Amino acid sequence: MTVSQETGSTAVAQETGPVHPDRAAPSRRTVVAAVGAVGLAAALTACGSEDDGGSEPAGNASAAGGGQELGKTSDIPEGGGKIFADQGVVVTQPKKGEFKAFTSTCTHSGCKVTKVEAGTIDCPCHGSKFSIEDGSVKNPPATKPLPAEQITVSGDSISLA
Repeated sequence: MTVSQETGSTAVAQETGPVHPDRAAPSRRTVVAAVGAVGLAAALTACGSEDDGGSEPAGNASAAGGGQELGKTSDIPEGGGKIFADQGVVVTQPKKGEFKAFTSTCTHSGCKVTKVEAGTIDCPCHGSKFSIEDGSVKNPPATKPLPAEQITVSGDSISLA
């Protein structure tokens, strides 16, 4: 179908597709929402576990990776800790047999902490240091403590809760 329109002394012709009175074209908002939903579904699928036959019930899984074994209690030095970078967790042993876990992301500017020594969890970006006992700030510029993560200790095995 060709539609002609007169603008002043010039005629403009525009080609249009067939018009279906029962179907309106989707609005831009509808198209953008549909594309967003597809993207969200793809992202959620990509975050899924490759091991669908895990032994941990889904209700016990945390956002950090529920039930995943991190290591052995012997891997965590007394008065120190170990960073599990792939899982985003720092596990510490402030006192013999007492294990704590914190996020490995600094609360100052989102850098990843890189070492645990002398009773602190240290961020290399701006020098923030956090207590291995409770994640509290021991050296600024960070002003907020490292959030605690949930772990379980079973025998000599440490796992994300």
